[in-house]
Amino acid sequence: MGADFSGKFGENCGFSKRLDSCNDFADVFEVVKDGVEKVLGKSRAGLMLGLANLGGSSGYYIGAYYPIDSNIIVLNTFPLKRIMETGKELFKPYVFSVLLHEYLHSLDYLDEAHVRRLTYAVCARLFGKEHNASRLSYDISQFLPFLSYPEYGWFPKKEPDIKIVQGFDKGNLTYVS
Repeated sequence: MGADFSGKFGENCGFSKRLDSCNDFADVFEVVKDGVEKVLGKSRAGLMLGLANLGGSSGYYIGAYYPIDSNIIVLNTFPLKRIMETGKELFKPYVFSVLLHEYLHSLDYLDEAHVRRLTYAVCARLFGKEHNASRLSYDISQFLPFLSYPEYGWFPKKEPDIKIVQGFDKGNLTYVS
């Protein structure tokens, strides 16, 4: 299945309003998945989200990582806390762009430079180039100057204390009555 470039995109396609109305990580992830499906025609289910303080220093920090061939995205709580302290308006766009980046890895886009470009392309297509999600994905260093992207296969040296977010991949939930 190929990419769907028909129909409305940018600020008029409703993705900006959907992101603004999100209440939690799971809501943001649903917007990520729908956006990737719309733009790239790809999807997968069954992912979990783990939150962990992966730390950082004055020279770098990791936003998130996806262990290759796994079903978990691990989001670093260190930058989330800083964003809430300094620029709450960036929280949802930041979470969107980081989850999108890692979701693309889970879809077998493994080349880091390609995933960065693709993350920006999807954001710009869904939100327009001036939306904070697009701007963050284009050059996060203008907002968060010490972000570091992990290399292919990166995993923390010390096993992090990961807290699993329940009900994260809502599209994968099934109910028994």
